[in-house]
Amino acid sequence: MDMRLFFRMDMRLFLEIGAGGILLGGLYALIAVGLNLQYGLMRVLNVAHGEFVMLGAYVTYTLYTSLGVDPLLGLIVQVPLFFLLGWGIYSVVYRGMLEQGGGPVQLEANSLLLSFGLLFLLENLALLVWGPTIRGYQYLYHSVSVLGTLFPANRLVALGVALLLTGLLLGFLHRTALGTALRALMQDPEGAEAVGLPLVRLHGLSFGLGCALAGVTGSLVSMLFSLSPIIGMPYTITALVVIILGGLGSVAGSLVGGLLLGVLESLGAYVVGADLRTALTYALLVAVLLFRPYGLFQTKPHSPGQSAGG
Repeated sequence: MDMRLFFRMDMRLFLEIGAGGILLGGLYALIAVGLNLQYGLMRVLNVAHGEFVMLGAYVTYTLYTSLGVDPLLGLIVQVPLFFLLGWGIYSVVYRGMLEQGGGPVQLEANSLLLSFGLLFLLENLALLVWGPTIRGYQYLYHSVSVLGTLFPANRLVALGVALLLTGLLLGFLHRTALGTALRALMQDPEGAEAVGLPLVRLHGLSFGLGCALAGVTGSLVSMLFSLSPIIGMPYTITALVVIILGGLGSVAGSLVGGLLLGVLESLGAYVVGADLRTALTYALLVAVLLFRPYGLFQTKPHSPGQSAGG
Protein backbone atom coordinates (compact mmCIF):
# COMPACT_ATOMS: atom_id res chain seq x y z
CA MET A 1 0.00 0.00 0.00
CA ASP A 2 1.19 3.51 -0.78
CA MET A 3 2.53 4.94 2.53
CA ARG A 4 1.02 8.35 1.77
CA LEU A 5 -2.41 6.74 1.42
CA PHE A 6 -1.84 4.82 4.66
CA PHE A 7 -0.84 8.03 6.45
CA ARG A 8 -3.91 9.85 5.15
CA MET A 9 -6.11 6.97 6.33
CA ASP A 10 -4.54 7.06 9.79
CA MET A 11 -4.86 10.82 10.04
CA ARG A 12 -8.50 10.66 8.99
CA LEU A 13 -9.16 7.94 11.57
CA PHE A 14 -7.56 9.95 14.36
CA LEU A 15 -9.47 13.04 13.32
CA GLU A 16 -12.71 11.07 13.47
CA ILE A 17 -11.78 9.73 16.91
CA GLY A 18 -10.87 13.21 18.10
CA ALA A 19 -14.11 14.67 16.78
CA GLY A 20 -16.05 11.91 18.52
CA GLY A 21 -14.19 12.75 21.73
CA ILE A 22 -15.16 16.41 21.42
CA LEU A 23 -18.81 15.39 21.07
CA LEU A 24 -18.51 13.37 24.29
CA GLY A 25 -16.44 16.06 26.00
CA GLY A 26 -19.20 18.63 25.52
CA LEU A 27 -21.40 16.55 27.83
CA TYR A 28 -18.57 16.15 30.33
CA ALA A 29 -18.09 19.91 30.38
CA LEU A 30 -21.76 20.63 31.02
CA ILE A 31 -21.87 18.09 33.86
CA ALA A 32 -18.78 19.61 35.46
CA VAL A 33 -19.85 23.25 35.09
CA GLY A 34 -22.87 22.77 37.34
CA LEU A 35 -20.90 20.99 40.07
CA ASN A 36 -18.05 23.49 39.78
CA LEU A 37 -20.47 26.36 40.32
CA GLN A 38 -21.79 24.77 43.51
CA TYR A 39 -18.47 23.61 44.92
CA GLY A 40 -16.45 26.64 43.85
CA LEU A 41 -18.93 29.11 45.30
CA MET A 42 -20.41 27.33 48.31
CA ARG A 43 -17.75 24.70 49.13
CA VAL A 44 -20.57 22.16 48.95
CA LEU A 45 -19.21 18.90 47.53
CA ASN A 46 -22.44 17.53 46.12
CA VAL A 47 -21.68 13.89 45.34
CA ALA A 48 -25.36 13.50 44.42
CA HIS A 49 -24.80 15.73 41.37
CA GLY A 50 -24.90 12.74 39.03
CA GLU A 51 -28.27 11.73 40.46
CA PHE A 52 -29.72 14.98 39.12
CA VAL A 53 -28.32 13.98 35.72
CA MET A 54 -30.05 10.63 36.14
CA LEU A 55 -33.36 12.26 37.13
CA GLY A 56 -33.14 14.65 34.19
CA ALA A 57 -32.66 11.69 31.86
CA TYR A 58 -35.68 9.88 33.27
CA VAL A 59 -37.90 12.96 33.14
CA THR A 60 -37.02 13.43 29.46
CA TYR A 61 -37.56 9.73 28.79
CA THR A 62 -41.01 9.86 30.39
CA LEU A 63 -42.06 13.04 28.60
CA TYR A 64 -40.95 11.62 25.25
CA THR A 65 -42.27 8.06 25.53
CA SER A 66 -45.51 8.81 27.41
CA LEU A 67 -46.51 12.25 26.14
CA GLY A 68 -44.57 12.55 22.89
CA VAL A 69 -42.74 15.71 24.02
CA ASP A 70 -39.62 16.31 21.92
CA PRO A 71 -36.51 16.14 24.20
CA LEU A 72 -35.31 19.55 23.04
CA LEU A 73 -38.71 21.17 23.58
CA GLY A 74 -38.85 19.43 26.94
CA LEU A 75 -35.91 21.57 28.07
CA ILE A 76 -38.34 24.48 28.33
CA VAL A 77 -39.97 22.59 31.22
CA GLN A 78 -36.87 20.87 32.52
CA VAL A 79 -34.68 23.92 33.14
CA PRO A 80 -37.08 25.76 35.50
CA LEU A 81 -38.20 22.47 37.08
CA PHE A 82 -34.68 21.45 38.09
CA PHE A 83 -33.74 24.99 39.07
CA LEU A 84 -36.65 25.08 41.51
CA LEU A 85 -35.80 21.58 42.71
CA GLY A 86 -32.22 22.66 43.38
CA TRP A 87 -33.33 25.84 45.15
CA GLY A 88 -35.72 23.82 47.30
CA ILE A 89 -33.06 21.26 48.24
CA TYR A 90 -30.65 24.06 49.13
CA SER A 91 -33.29 25.69 51.34
CA VAL A 92 -34.20 22.45 53.13
CA VAL A 93 -30.87 20.62 53.26
CA TYR A 94 -27.94 23.01 52.92
CA ARG A 95 -29.01 26.47 54.07
CA GLY A 96 -28.93 25.70 57.78
CA MET A 97 -25.57 23.97 57.46
CA LEU A 98 -24.04 26.96 55.65
CA GLU A 99 -25.42 29.42 58.21
CA GLN A 100 -23.86 27.44 61.06
CA GLY A 101 -20.37 28.02 59.64
CA GLY A 102 -17.59 25.99 61.29
CA GLY A 103 -14.81 26.59 58.79
CA PRO A 104 -14.24 25.29 55.24
CA VAL A 105 -13.03 21.83 56.32
CA GLN A 106 -16.05 21.21 58.54
CA LEU A 107 -18.36 22.62 55.87
CA GLU A 108 -17.00 20.28 53.19
CA ALA A 109 -17.22 17.27 55.52
CA ASN A 110 -20.83 18.04 56.51
CA SER A 111 -21.89 18.70 52.91
CA LEU A 112 -20.30 15.43 51.84
CA LEU A 113 -22.31 13.47 54.41
CA LEU A 114 -25.54 15.27 53.51
CA SER A 115 -25.08 14.74 49.79
CA PHE A 116 -24.41 11.03 50.27
CA GLY A 117 -27.78 10.80 51.97
CA LEU A 118 -29.33 12.75 49.11
CA LEU A 119 -27.64 10.41 46.62
CA PHE A 120 -29.25 7.30 48.12
CA LEU A 121 -32.60 9.06 48.48
CA LEU A 122 -32.74 10.08 44.80
CA GLU A 123 -31.43 6.73 43.57
CA ASN A 124 -34.06 4.80 45.52
CA LEU A 125 -36.75 7.24 44.41
CA ALA A 126 -35.84 6.47 40.79
CA LEU A 127 -35.94 2.74 41.55
CA LEU A 128 -39.39 3.15 43.06
CA VAL A 129 -40.79 5.19 40.17
CA TRP A 130 -39.10 3.65 37.11
CA GLY A 131 -37.83 0.32 38.43
CA PRO A 132 -34.44 -1.34 37.82
CA THR A 133 -35.09 -2.20 34.17
CA ILE A 134 -32.72 -0.55 31.69
CA ARG A 135 -34.64 1.89 29.52
CA GLY A 136 -34.00 4.00 26.46
CA TYR A 137 -35.43 5.46 23.27
CA GLN A 138 -34.24 6.44 19.81
CA TYR A 139 -33.98 10.10 18.89
CA LEU A 140 -32.18 11.63 15.88
CA TYR A 141 -30.32 8.39 15.21
CA HIS A 142 -29.63 9.22 11.56
CA SER A 143 -26.10 10.24 10.56
CA VAL A 144 -25.02 13.67 9.35
CA SER A 145 -21.95 14.31 7.21
CA VAL A 146 -19.59 16.97 8.56
CA LEU A 147 -16.46 17.61 6.46
CA GLY A 148 -16.74 14.16 4.98
CA THR A 149 -17.20 12.37 8.31
CA LEU A 150 -20.49 10.86 9.48
CA PHE A 151 -21.71 11.61 12.99
CA PRO A 152 -24.98 10.67 14.71
CA ALA A 153 -27.24 13.69 14.64
CA ASN A 154 -28.14 13.31 18.32
CA ARG A 155 -24.47 13.66 19.33
CA LEU A 156 -24.12 16.83 17.28
CA VAL A 157 -27.26 18.27 18.88
CA ALA A 158 -26.02 17.34 22.36
CA LEU A 159 -22.67 19.05 21.73
CA GLY A 160 -24.37 22.17 20.36
CA VAL A 161 -26.69 22.46 23.38
CA ALA A 162 -23.83 21.85 25.82
CA LEU A 163 -21.58 24.49 24.26
CA LEU A 164 -24.46 26.97 23.97
CA LEU A 165 -25.44 26.64 27.63
CA THR A 166 -21.84 26.87 28.82
CA GLY A 167 -21.38 30.01 26.74
CA LEU A 168 -24.59 31.50 28.12
CA LEU A 169 -23.42 30.78 31.67
CA LEU A 170 -20.10 32.51 31.00
CA GLY A 171 -21.99 35.50 29.61
CA PHE A 172 -24.28 35.52 32.65
CA LEU A 173 -21.33 35.49 35.05
CA HIS A 174 -19.50 38.33 33.29
CA ARG A 175 -22.25 40.54 31.90
CA THR A 176 -25.06 40.62 34.48
CA ALA A 177 -25.36 42.09 37.95
CA LEU A 178 -26.26 38.72 39.47
CA GLY A 179 -23.31 37.05 37.74
CA THR A 180 -20.98 39.77 39.01
CA ALA A 181 -22.32 39.23 42.52
CA LEU A 182 -21.66 35.49 42.25
CA ARG A 183 -18.08 36.10 41.14
CA ALA A 184 -17.58 38.65 43.91
CA LEU A 185 -18.81 36.12 46.46
CA MET A 186 -16.30 33.58 45.21
CA GLN A 187 -13.43 36.08 45.11
CA ASP A 188 -13.97 37.38 48.65
CA PRO A 189 -16.79 35.83 50.72
CA GLU A 190 -16.12 38.04 53.76
CA GLY A 191 -15.98 41.20 51.67
CA ALA A 192 -19.13 40.24 49.78
CA GLU A 193 -20.99 39.75 53.06
CA ALA A 194 -19.61 43.04 54.43
CA VAL A 195 -20.97 45.06 51.51
CA GLY A 196 -24.41 43.52 51.97
CA LEU A 197 -24.65 40.97 49.17
CA PRO A 198 -27.59 38.58 49.84
CA LEU A 199 -25.67 35.37 50.56
CA VAL A 200 -28.75 33.17 50.99
CA ARG A 201 -30.17 34.20 47.62
CA LEU A 202 -26.82 33.83 45.87
CA HIS A 203 -26.19 30.40 47.37
CA GLY A 204 -29.68 29.28 46.38
CA LEU A 205 -29.13 30.67 42.89
CA SER A 206 -25.85 28.81 42.43
CA PHE A 207 -27.26 25.51 43.69
CA GLY A 208 -30.36 25.92 41.54
CA LEU A 209 -28.25 26.69 38.45
CA GLY A 210 -26.07 23.67 39.13
CA CYS A 211 -29.08 21.38 39.36
CA ALA A 212 -30.65 22.92 36.24
CA LEU A 213 -27.46 22.26 34.26
CA ALA A 214 -27.40 18.68 35.58
CA GLY A 215 -31.02 18.19 34.53
CA VAL A 216 -30.27 19.48 31.02
CA THR A 217 -27.25 17.17 30.84
CA GLY A 218 -29.52 14.28 31.79
CA SER A 219 -31.86 15.18 28.96
CA LEU A 220 -28.95 15.07 26.51
CA VAL A 221 -27.65 11.83 28.02
CA SER A 222 -31.06 10.20 27.50
CA MET A 223 -30.76 10.86 23.74
CA LEU A 224 -27.50 8.93 23.56
CA PHE A 225 -27.33 6.18 26.19
CA SER A 226 -29.45 3.65 28.05
CA LEU A 227 -30.83 4.62 31.45
CA SER A 228 -30.86 2.99 34.85
CA PRO A 229 -31.13 4.40 38.40
CA ILE A 230 -27.43 3.74 39.07
CA ILE A 231 -25.92 5.81 36.25
CA GLY A 232 -25.47 8.89 38.44
CA MET A 233 -22.24 8.15 40.33
CA PRO A 234 -20.03 7.69 37.22
CA TYR A 235 -21.14 11.14 36.03
CA THR A 236 -20.28 12.66 39.40
CA ILE A 237 -16.80 11.12 39.23
CA THR A 238 -16.37 12.40 35.68
CA ALA A 239 -17.39 15.90 36.80
CA LEU A 240 -14.82 15.81 39.61
CA VAL A 241 -12.09 14.72 37.18
CA VAL A 242 -12.97 17.57 34.83
CA ILE A 243 -13.00 20.10 37.70
CA ILE A 244 -9.56 18.96 38.81
CA LEU A 245 -8.29 19.23 35.23
CA GLY A 246 -9.78 22.67 34.64
CA GLY A 247 -9.37 24.18 38.08
CA LEU A 248 -11.78 24.75 40.95
CA GLY A 249 -14.18 27.60 40.28
CA SER A 250 -13.27 28.04 36.61
CA VAL A 251 -16.21 27.65 34.24
CA ALA A 252 -13.98 28.10 31.21
CA GLY A 253 -11.56 25.55 32.67
CA SER A 254 -14.42 23.06 33.03
CA LEU A 255 -15.30 23.55 29.38
CA VAL A 256 -11.74 22.97 28.18
CA GLY A 257 -11.16 20.17 30.69
CA GLY A 258 -14.33 18.37 29.61
CA LEU A 259 -13.41 18.54 25.93
CA LEU A 260 -9.86 17.38 26.71
CA LEU A 261 -11.09 14.44 28.76
CA GLY A 262 -13.52 13.41 26.03
CA VAL A 263 -10.77 13.42 23.40
CA LEU A 264 -8.33 11.54 25.65
CA GLU A 265 -10.93 8.88 26.46
CA SER A 266 -11.75 8.38 22.78
CA LEU A 267 -8.09 8.14 21.79
CA GLY A 268 -7.41 5.86 24.75
CA ALA A 269 -10.23 3.53 23.73
CA TYR A 270 -8.72 3.26 20.24
CA VAL A 271 -5.07 2.88 21.32
CA VAL A 272 -5.34 0.59 24.37
CA GLY A 273 -8.92 -0.65 24.14
CA ALA A 274 -12.12 0.34 25.88
CA ASP A 275 -11.32 -1.79 28.92
CA LEU A 276 -8.27 0.35 29.81
CA ARG A 277 -9.76 3.70 28.84
CA THR A 278 -10.90 4.45 32.38
CA ALA A 279 -7.49 3.50 33.76
CA LEU A 280 -5.85 6.07 31.48
CA THR A 281 -8.32 8.71 32.62
CA TYR A 282 -7.45 8.15 36.27
CA ALA A 283 -3.74 7.99 35.47
CA LEU A 284 -4.11 11.47 33.98
CA LEU A 285 -5.98 12.58 37.10
CA VAL A 286 -3.20 11.28 39.38
CA ALA A 287 -0.56 13.04 37.26
CA VAL A 288 -2.45 16.35 37.47
CA LEU A 289 -2.87 16.01 41.24
CA LEU A 290 0.85 15.33 41.62
CA PHE A 291 2.24 18.04 39.34
CA ARG A 292 -0.51 20.68 38.97
CA PRO A 293 -2.99 20.13 41.82
CA TYR A 294 -4.67 23.49 41.10
CA GLY A 295 -5.57 22.44 37.53
CA LEU A 296 -4.08 22.57 34.06
CA PHE A 297 -5.60 25.94 33.18
CA GLN A 298 -4.93 27.99 36.32
CA THR A 299 -1.65 29.71 37.13
CA LYS A 300 -1.96 29.44 40.89
CA PRO A 301 -3.97 27.46 43.46
CA HIS A 302 -7.61 28.42 43.87
CA SER A 303 -8.12 30.94 46.62
CA PRO A 304 -10.74 33.49 47.61
CA GLY A 305 -9.15 35.75 45.02
CA GLN A 306 -9.77 33.34 42.13
CA SER A 307 -12.55 34.25 39.74
CA ALA A 308 -15.56 32.07 39.24
CA GLY A 309 -15.78 32.76 35.60
CA GLY A 310 -12.11 32.24 34.77
